[in-house]
Amino acid sequence: MNVEPLLRMQGICKQFPGVQALQEADLEVVPGEVHVLLGENGAGKSTLVKVLCGQNLADSGTMALSGETIQPTSPLEAEKQGLVMIHQELNLVPGLTVAENIFLGHEPTSVGLIRQEAMRRNSLELLQKLRCNVDPESPTAELSVAEQQLVEIARAFRVQARLLVMDEPTAALSDTEIETLFEVIRSLCRDGVAVIYISHRLNEIFAIGDRVTVLRDGRTVGTRQAQLTDMDELIQLMVGRTISEQIPKRPAPIGDVVLDVDGLTRTGVLSPVDLSVHAGEIVGVAGLMGSGRTELARAIFGADPTDAGTVRVAGQVLPKRDPAGSIAAGLGFITEDRKQQGLVLQCSVAENITLTSLDDISRLGVIDLGAERQQAEVLIEKLHIRATSLDQKTVNLSGGNQQKVVLARWLAARCRVLLFDEPTRGIDVASKVEIYALIGDLVEQGVAILLISSEMPELLGLADRVAVMHEGELQGILPRAEATQRRIMELALGQEPRLESTNAGETQ
Repeated sequence: MNVEPLLRMQGICKQFPGVQALQEADLEVVPGEVHVLLGENGAGKSTLVKVLCGQNLADSGTMALSGETIQPTSPLEAEKQGLVMIHQELNLVPGLTVAENIFLGHEPTSVGLIRQEAMRRNSLELLQKLRCNVDPESPTAELSVAEQQLVEIARAFRVQARLLVMDEPTAALSDTEIETLFEVIRSLCRDGVAVIYISHRLNEIFAIGDRVTVLRDGRTVGTRQAQLTDMDELIQLMVGRTISEQIPKRPAPIGDVVLDVDGLTRTGVLSPVDLSVHAGEIVGVAGLMGSGRTELARAIFGADPTDAGTVRVAGQVLPKRDPAGSIAAGLGFITEDRKQQGLVLQCSVAENITLTSLDDISRLGVIDLGAERQQAEVLIEKLHIRATSLDQKTVNLSGGNQQKVVLARWLAARCRVLLFDEPTRGIDVASKVEIYALIGDLVEQGVAILLISSEMPELLGLADRVAVMHEGELQGILPRAEATQRRIMELALGQEPRLESTNAGETQ
């Protein structure tokens, strides 16, 4: 491009103990563009932008903003230079209100007192720009994940940024919320703000991106105009090989009903739901944000209370409606929020893997550490989990490897039914393909899978049937041959009358 770069990063190197995170990485961003940064987990994307925004100090290399050399040593210093970052993981304080989080550290004051009304009013204006109908005085802890993400974005918009870094900003947003965010980004770019955009959703590249830079193994391997490249070329750059089939659907024999949900109800959250999943079958669950998808999975697993209905696993009613009873019956739940609900981050990889199978590796109530390590080693190898050792803290793994640890735990528990809630959220393309392959292995072994996903290609590619939720109600179940994006969206929006559910045996 002939436009003078706003940002130029050259020869950036960064080494952590035992890991060379960046090796001579380069990046140029011009004013008013959305520059997508792509790469597998561990490719160096987050490290590169953390160097830019003052969270990490580079070992070598140079950075310049509008031609002037910069080297911010803290996020606050970077912010003063107009560099603002929205992190993938939410950094809100649950005990504060929405307005207090948006202005945290930058509260408007008068004679030493915080101007509460000004803070509330300015917060409301920022939220309205994002079409986020949240009361600025609401406790942040009461918000949904999607609403918290929008608050995080509003906090970044409070600063008059010259360059805005967005790390997986849409991971928890609905399609409508994503389009609203894209409109805001386009408006910022028209005003000359540049955006570095990190995402594992490749379709977003072509919807919002102007240029794409790909990192692999800490190096910059290429920059492309978004409209002059395609998915195959980008995947080839990212992983060094062609992935001809991103979402392979393996044929598997459909067996008897393993999970049978009958009239499951939670007042104000779930209308009576009837649903079954057969051995070797994948039933996808679609719906917009707030449709009740996650609430359905939590109710089935016993994580949330219900008012009526039964859940059967292999014909046996689960009398004890709590997670412990579900696990004992062979029901596993991979949650949407792996950091808050799926992992004990300060525990080791081995400890996290064996959490649901302690009875198998214990003698007289004492954990057999040798058996624990042996079980963890087998699963780490099977799932290709990249960890420095069994004792590495899970918090230090990449997002994709953290998700594999969660999956390994449920494999160790030898579950007959697995509930997957957004299993590939926030992970790279190669890790997604590995997880898809693992799901294929599970159904071939006769495991029944309920798969909740916001990614339509994932549902259409993997599911034998697709159940569609709308405002807590099961609108219908589409057989694979009838499950199209249009049909699913019509049901998800409540634009069609409820369909009669279709059993697996009628569609195979």
